[in-house]
Amino acid sequence: MDDLFRVPVLGWRFGLDAVIGLIPGFGDTASSLVSFYILVNAVRYRVPKITLLRMGLIYALDYAIGSLPVVGDLFDAWWKSNQRNLDLLRKRATVSADEASAGSASDWLFVGGIIAVLIGLAVASIFISVYLAYRLLEFLGGS
Repeated sequence: MDDLFRVPVLGWRFGLDAVIGLIPGFGDTASSLVSFYILVNAVRYRVPKITLLRMGLIYALDYAIGSLPVVGDLFDAWWKSNQRNLDLLRKRATVSADEASAGSASDWLFVGGIIAVLIGLAVASIFISVYLAYRLLEFLGGS
């Protein structure tokens, strides 16, 4: 999601996250939903809760700033939230890949809460966007 494409001369890499983010209203939400897979796997690898929270905050920041037109797309290409969280997962995993079958119930509830907050952020941003579009159309219509 973060390093699929390479700019030939510069060596700069960007991924599908930045490309999908170009689709207004859909791109950032879709890429965030795909990113939850890393967060869910962090539970399976028994990553500490503070690291799970940090991973959730990385995604929240990515979604909040990534939703801004143009600036957000550049931020997505630079920030690389999935790569950051994969690095955290590799550093903080407390079990091997063979042992990573399930996390504790409290870990699942914790991550479920993080995902619920992130989905709430997405829903709130959609409502705010619709409201602002309505107000703009109302202003332009002169009523």
